[in-house]
Amino acid sequence: QVQLVESGGGLVQPGGSLRLSCSVSGFIQDYYAIGWFRQAPGKEREGVSCISIGDGETYYVDSVKGRFTISRDNAKNTLYLQMNSLKPEDTADYHCAAPCWVGTGYEYDYWGQGTQVSVSS
Repeated sequence: QVQLVESGGGLVQPGGSLRLSCSVSGFIQDYYAIGWFRQAPGKEREGVSCISIGDGETYYVDSVKGRFTISRDNAKNTLYLQMNSLKPEDTADYHCAAPCWVGTGYEYDYWGQGTQVSVSS
């Protein structure tokens, strides 16, 4: 059983920053990667960023490259998503998930309850 609990969302102006955190518990070593997907109202899930369990290789959807950074603290069992230069189109519920895929059309075995990110002036 894997449990994922997100925090750190909020309301921010365009150009602002937020850092999301995800507390990870359970056995995730069977997965190649964990990470984040987002879902805006009326839209499908979109895998945003992933980090591999083994070597820490990172992956990003094109729309966030250069703005978002995924990282992990293994000692704290915590996953992070640093989001800079936020845009209104980044507004969505962000979920920590396992396994992880970049893009749309994928299924996930585990995900957290989500944290809301709103980008608006």
